[in-house]
Amino acid sequence: MTDKPRVLILGGSGFIGRHMVTFLYDNKLASKVCVADKLLYQIAGLSEAEKAIFENKDFLVFKQADLASEAHISKVFEADGGNWQIVINLAAVTKYSQGKEVYDVNIVQLAKLTVSAAVKYKARRFIEVSTCQVYDAGKKPSCESDKIKPWTDIARAKLEAEQTVHKIATEGGLSHVIVRPAVVYGTGDVLGLTPRLIVGSIYKESGKKLKSLYTKDLRLNTVHVKDVAKALWFLTEHGDSGSVWNLADKNDTDQGKINQWLSEIFGIKTEFMNAAKMAGAKLLPTKELTGLANDLHLKPFSDACKKYNIADTPLTPYLDEELIKDNSIYIDGSAIEKLGFVYDYPVPTVPLLKEVLVDYVTKGYFPKELL
Repeated sequence: MTDKPRVLILGGSGFIGRHMVTFLYDNKLASKVCVADKLLYQIAGLSEAEKAIFENKDFLVFKQADLASEAHISKVFEADGGNWQIVINLAAVTKYSQGKEVYDVNIVQLAKLTVSAAVKYKARRFIEVSTCQVYDAGKKPSCESDKIKPWTDIARAKLEAEQTVHKIATEGGLSHVIVRPAVVYGTGDVLGLTPRLIVGSIYKESGKKLKSLYTKDLRLNTVHVKDVAKALWFLTEHGDSGSVWNLADKNDTDQGKINQWLSEIFGIKTEFMNAAKMAGAKLLPTKELTGLANDLHLKPFSDACKKYNIADTPLTPYLDEELIKDNSIYIDGSAIEKLGFVYDYPVPTVPLLKEVLVDYVTKGYFPKELL
């Protein structure tokens, strides 16, 4: 195994990170993995199978660290003798509406410190995972070279992090790539499609019809987390240094398709607000519109959890103010295929989405009665 690279995964306790670890373990791709994260893996909601991999000391070393703090960086890069040849940066604040200072420290500064360390410790390749929310979504899917216009505060910070990584890595002679995924879904997802699944479950419980904002054609393009992990590894050996890669499946997912899945999973009826009601809703300040939407779902889900004895859960139907907009997530993820990459999950399916909820039922985070 010694000819296989040593891989450092920053933010490896998170949603994509745990799948990255599993992908490397299952496919025997790394001689050793180091996971560095502020969040202890023991309280990160891992599955039993994932926890077993994290506790396999022959394969993985875990370092709890604040990667936005310079004092912690050298300890991470020197862990287990150092010499981490591949560095994958998945560490960042993922909650919306946290304020510029939070994102400046936990996205931009973090990227600066980690890529600088990767240069210093002579990593072979650095992969920065960004977001497709940096694009100015138009009437056609955004390619990697299309117009940039970040529409969330996280995206603005991610774009600055991209630029920081590119500058420092280029000056330091470090091979690097930037990755911009669409909405990532799969087991362990909390912020992608899962809030919409939670909303669907509420309407199963109430027996009411789900009425959605905007139109069925609003794009929310998707990519399965296992394809993201596979693509990140693929890009350790493919793609020119400094290149940018979108990740999106073939489904061209939109709100209409999502609501159809909710209908099939939960047996509910769905519709979109008519033009007149939607015009009225758009006149409301975004904060007020967000409040109205969340008021319909937060208490019913909390009540359902109490009813079915779910004492504590990371799941929520809450949608942030920054996301309740008619901004589409509409990207072309085909460029990476020209390098030889193949998506294993070209379209989301009802079984794949149910798998997310079944996983949460197993962990005691979601009522089985709502499935």
